[in-house]
Amino acid sequence: MEPLRVLELYSGVGGMHQALRESGIPAHVVAAIDVNDVANEVYKYNFPQTQLLAKTIEGISLEEFDRLSFNMILMSPPCQPFTRDLLIKTIENCGFQYQEFLLSPTSLGIPNSRLRYFLIAKLQSESLPFQAPGQVLMEFPKMESEHPQQHAIDAVNKIEGKKIEPNICFDSSRQCSRKEAILFKLETAEEIERKHHQDSDLSVQMLKDFLEDDIDMNQYFLPPKSLLRYALLLDIVKPTCRRSMCFTKGYGRYIEGTGSVLQTAEDVQIEDIYKSLTNLSQEEKITKLLMLKLRYFTPKEIANLLGFPPEFGFPENITVKQRYRLLGNSLNVHVVAKLIKVLYG
Repeated sequence: MEPLRVLELYSGVGGMHQALRESGIPAHVVAAIDVNDVANEVYKYNFPQTQLLAKTIEGISLEEFDRLSFNMILMSPPCQPFTRDLLIKTIENCGFQYQEFLLSPTSLGIPNSRLRYFLIAKLQSESLPFQAPGQVLMEFPKMESEHPQQHAIDAVNKIEGKKIEPNICFDSSRQCSRKEAILFKLETAEEIERKHHQDSDLSVQMLKDFLEDDIDMNQYFLPPKSLLRYALLLDIVKPTCRRSMCFTKGYGRYIEGTGSVLQTAEDVQIEDIYKSLTNLSQEEKITKLLMLKLRYFTPKEIANLLGFPPEFGFPENITVKQRYRLLGNSLNVHVVAKLIKVLYG
């Protein structure tokens, strides 16, 4: 069987390419296309043999596309120009059959909520397994849509041999209704119970399995001013937790809603610290909060949670801020690898 010829659009740092490798299907990436120079530098660092085109898709002619002679497209485009209805209408008008997914890595036992909408499609004239032109896999941030078709989720279940349910990326910093009693740190009893339930789910790995060892953590500790200003908004996890919030491109630069922070002083009770802050001076509050030893996850740790392999790396000239931004725009490799298997048959 001839390997599939794959075109990777909006290639970023190569999440789709890595997922294709992990899937194990016979395939070759004929070209990757992205307009982001920093992302392209990281892509080339990890996939030096792949043809990389630093262009917009609109800047490539049909003749250029035809010369690539591809029969599968993988892409993770920005969702702004699309609605689900418009996307589905376009897919159907082009003669494709499609399946939809709404999945998060927690479905595969990974302690990170990253809910994403996926669509796979094939030309209606094709039969399974896929061996001819006309295969597409798209990934978007969560779109306004109905729940994905259950048979699509069942297809992933069949591969994994376990039950996978659609799940939701909760935001612990959301505003509470008047009927919900806030206990501490702007969290209600219901939210705390949910987190305890997540941390008790033995089907999900602990965060400690994804953390780096023997590195200088000083640059990753939250500064006192940030602790004081955003203390009530932080989503705090310990290495033994089985959950973390979705990491966005603003992580390390902004606090609210950009991702979880890690409590490295595991013997300190977070409830005791927060309940003791009342009526303290600013200096005393900072002293208390510093006892938690809160730090950001490193870029490598986020890459681990996203399913990138140990050998994945960044050129030395790529800053920590740039690494966070690139990873925040990426996808979960393990989830996409399973979907590629479904697409391939």
